[in-house]
Amino acid sequence: MSEVKTNNPKRNTVQRKSVEQVIETAEGPLTVQEIHDIANAQCGVGIATVYRIVKALHEGGQIKCVVLPDGQNRYEAAHLGHHHHFRCRVCGRVFDLHMCPVSLPEGTTLPGGFVVDGHELTLFGLCPECVEKGLAAVDADLEEERACGCES
Repeated sequence: MSEVKTNNPKRNTVQRKSVEQVIETAEGPLTVQEIHDIANAQCGVGIATVYRIVKALHEGGQIKCVVLPDGQNRYEAAHLGHHHHFRCRVCGRVFDLHMCPVSLPEGTTLPGGFVVDGHELTLFGLCPECVEKGLAAVDADLEEERACGCES
């Protein structure tokens, strides 16, 4: 009798464990490409495999998709609870902020009759590493380019 191969998304392969570990230890939500880059360095996993694992983890409720203003789908552990994000304008990395600068309770009615039932916030600026490297001037140059419409 021949053995039938099934596609079991819950198999605990080295690749799956690596992807789970990458997401769990990340400082913020990651794109599939970022997950792949880190996991591939650890265990030689292919991008298609990373997509399949991310899809299975998302469908299983272990991770959630976060879409920031840059429009890219990013993934983070589902257990993190309410938090916000910070995106560095220089290096592009995204970090979790484990605090909420918005004191706007659910059910608040805003002018115009809008009723708040939640919020998401992404702050922008320089991360500690870019500040330490003195890259504030680079950020200022990027802002000038954006202001004049010549962003590449």
